[in-house]
Amino acid sequence: MCLDVGEKRIGVAVSDPLGITAQGIDVLQRKGIKKDLQQIRSYVDEYQASELILGLPLNMDGTKGEKAQEILRLQAYLAKRLPVPVKTWDERLTTVVAEKVLLDGDVTRAKRKKVIDKLAAVLILESYLQFKRSSV
Repeated sequence: MCLDVGEKRIGVAVSDPLGITAQGIDVLQRKGIKKDLQQIRSYVDEYQASELILGLPLNMDGTKGEKAQEILRLQAYLAKRLPVPVKTWDERLTTVVAEKVLLDGDVTRAKRKKVIDKLAAVLILESYLQFKRSSV
């Protein structure tokens, strides 16, 4: 399972049991860390996730800015409270790619806002799954 965590929304994607494909399943509205944890935990349970991947927004030069530090703090928080490993994965440019895909698909601005986080989570998860397959 993968999360694209933003300030207002969290995009959620899951893979099939074989780790071949990624599907976006939801965009959660952020409601505070405890309520966010409840929502995330319910998806971990429902989809029987074996690990949780958080998109890590590194700077273009690979350094960790404030947003990346926030994700690392969230990773530590979730790792203590969820029954699965919580990992991070470089998400540079995934939102830009997601926006381009939606623009190319002629998706309206209002609809893009609703699905871009979910699509970004899919792209992050696909990248992670591809890495795992090539590492075997």
